[in-house]
Amino acid sequence: QVQLVESGGGLVQAGGSLRLSCAASGSILRINPMGWFRQAPGKQRELVARITSGGSTNYADSVKGRFTISRDNAKNTVYLQMNSLKPEDTAVYYCNAQLNQYVEVWGQGTLVTVSS
Repeated sequence: QVQLVESGGGLVQAGGSLRLSCAASGSILRINPMGWFRQAPGKQRELVARITSGGSTNYADSVKGRFTISRDNAKNTVYLQMNSLKPEDTAVYYCNAQLNQYVEVWGQGTLVTVSS
């Protein structure tokens, strides 16, 4: 079963940018979709962005126009480019892979902190 490892989180000032990476231990070519979720303290985990094997994307309304999800199948990696960051984007960000109808895999998460 594929394993996911996120990286790229950190502390950034409001208005800044970060790029998160999600490296998979195996091929992601047929994983559909892959996505990024986040969980802020005291809140439920929520979808941030998803990308299908064909490259179609969808985003949470709160991040549209600021975040971009992409995938590099050759590198077995999914990215989340985050621009114009806001304090409310502070959360642990998790990578997700929907292996099939019944099985999904999560990474361990990477913390993003946006200071005002």
